[in-house]
Amino acid sequence: MIPALETGPALLGVVGLLAYVLGSVPFGIVMARLFGLGDLRKIGSGNIGATNVLRTGNKLAAFLTLVLDAGKGGIAVLAARATLGEDAAQVAGFAAFLGHCFPVFLGFKGGKGVATFLGTLLALAWPVGLAACATWAAVAAVSRISSLSALVAAALAPVWAILLGNSAAALLLVLLAGLIFWRHAGNISRLLAGTEPRIGKSTKG
Repeated sequence: MIPALETGPALLGVVGLLAYVLGSVPFGIVMARLFGLGDLRKIGSGNIGATNVLRTGNKLAAFLTLVLDAGKGGIAVLAARATLGEDAAQVAGFAAFLGHCFPVFLGFKGGKGVATFLGTLLALAWPVGLAACATWAAVAAVSRISSLSALVAAALAPVWAILLGNSAAALLLVLLAGLIFWRHAGNISRLLAGTEPRIGKSTKG
């Protein structure tokens, strides 16, 4: 294992910048183009994430988008931890998440961050990540609504962190959960109105 370097504001800033750039890579758009699906921003909800890729009907493209978007957060966290330690890992996870939601390559108009959030969480504290993934899956199985599953998983992630002995990550998870709720403002409105589409169905919002 590589010995952790001494962390400081400058190094943490570099970590944050690199993680942000990694997080900004729009894998949903990349996959849509590779599979000849068109401009993802003009399909379904216009979102760049895996759920919207699934609306094209191409399950492989959606799966690859999910894995790659999650991997952005996970790789950023693991690389930062291996070189600079736990503080850098948290900075990297936060920055990669911001990159996905506000990507420099797309004029800061990105996705909602759910896959990147889960990938980041799995790398930061895998038991908490597994609990969050299980929460998403359970809600999805019952409701068949991706946004509701994401919101419940994000809201419960800090709780799982505390219950599973990873309270050091709880503050970061609260911040990320808050951003996920903000990015899902339109979904929340539709959920309250009873018009939010189910997984695999089209939407314009």
